[in-house]
Amino acid sequence: MELTIPAAVAWAAREFGDAEAVAEPGGVRLSYGELGQRVTAVAAALVDYGLGPGDRVAVWGPNDHYWVLAALGTLSAGGVLVPVSTRFTAPEALDVIGRSRARALFVAGDFLRVDRLGALLRAAEPGDLDRLELTVRMPEEWDAFLQAGSPAEARRRAAAVRPGDVSDIMFTSGTTGRSRGAMTSHERTLGVARAWADCVGLGPDDRYLVVNPFFHTFGFKAGILACLVSGAGMVPQAVFDAGQAMRLIQAERITVLPGAPTIYQMILDHPERGSVDLSSLRLAVTGAADVPVALVERMRRELGFEVVLTGYGLTEAVVATMCRPGDAAETAATTSGRAAAGFEVQIAGPDGAAAPAGQTGEILLRGPNLMLGYLDDPVATKAAIDPDGWLHTGDAGRLDAAGYLAISGRLTDMYICGGFNVYPAEVEQVLARLDGVAESAVIGVPDPRLGEVGRAYLVPRPGQALNEAEVLAFCRERLANYKVPRQVVVRDALPRNPSGKLLKRQLREES
Repeated sequence: MELTIPAAVAWAAREFGDAEAVAEPGGVRLSYGELGQRVTAVAAALVDYGLGPGDRVAVWGPNDHYWVLAALGTLSAGGVLVPVSTRFTAPEALDVIGRSRARALFVAGDFLRVDRLGALLRAAEPGDLDRLELTVRMPEEWDAFLQAGSPAEARRRAAAVRPGDVSDIMFTSGTTGRSRGAMTSHERTLGVARAWADCVGLGPDDRYLVVNPFFHTFGFKAGILACLVSGAGMVPQAVFDAGQAMRLIQAERITVLPGAPTIYQMILDHPERGSVDLSSLRLAVTGAADVPVALVERMRRELGFEVVLTGYGLTEAVVATMCRPGDAAETAATTSGRAAAGFEVQIAGPDGAAAPAGQTGEILLRGPNLMLGYLDDPVATKAAIDPDGWLHTGDAGRLDAAGYLAISGRLTDMYICGGFNVYPAEVEQVLARLDGVAESAVIGVPDPRLGEVGRAYLVPRPGQALNEAEVLAFCRERLANYKVPRQVVVRDALPRNPSGKLLKRQLREES
């Protein structure tokens, strides 16, 4: 199979045929054969409307079959996909649509009772949307849009797509500043999908509940495309709700449920969990600097997952390290696995040279599925990828002798207490083991004697209360004195950006 996404769509239609590709809760169900036909119809309509090779198409909507068809149809027509977060306000979406110079926009007509297109038009200044020549509201204008176009011309355009063509521009979450558009090719994007599917053992017998947003690299590349290259059935959830997710697991016999650590915590804490059959679950995949060991243990014990894997990646390098199904439970709980998808992983010490095993430093990545660069930003691209091809991630971590990576958090999150480096992720792991803690975030705050000390922000589990003295005593039993937070703040929630990432920067600004 040629390494382009339209070729992968055609291959899946032939290979998996009548097997279910998309099962939308309460809605459309598509076989792989039907998926191929509908993707061709979308591509034909886009070509007829004047979309040219390399033109950008933005998709602003929730996880549903419209998103899948709009994205794959865009790529089959030779266009470049620009996902837009459904959590964005209109001005934020306008920024991404404008900077990407999108010529077409697929937009949810009424999602969560918000008229996104109307809000976008109201937010736009004269000239902001001059390049936007086609808008399609989903579902209101979908059928009318599909009336145009020639399937034969769409197939010709799909065949003309080359592996090195840009497939997608994924904008970073912008936790430390303005977001950047990471560009990736068809070949590299498919490489990510195949590597992830191979690592976790995804196959035609699997039913995959996709709760990670399609606008995110994980939801698109390790979600839609991973199913496409493996034949797994995709069950998209438009908005994560733990109760609905459990009912879908039971009704659809879900086997694979990847997601952020918080989704498993919400399922574990849900009052209806005991009345729902979750026995079909076999595989969970999660990752972050703050995956608590206690959570992984509960997922295995209480949710019945046979395999819980952790991994590490970012928008610029989606699948960099992964645990493997044969890894010991403790390995999956305490590391993000070893190099995957052809990547090399190196830890840079303070002098920039490769650090020995066990030493913490900046994580560097090099491999075949690295982004091509940042959209219209050669300076930022040069700063991120050095002349030897290493991506400087800005994340801190360490490698053990076997090459397994432990994440310590962002380099900017580290603080120095009494001359000792403190990595908040290590403290947050301990806090996660304290009964009653749902989430935690630790930052360094100024101290006249020690330079900086830790402040722990905690969110209690439902119906639980947290006592500062008990929290500090718990930490003292498990951490060196310089790592123990000196202050505890209990909050109802932690600040997050539109992609759901924790904003420690905002916590530091509040301190």
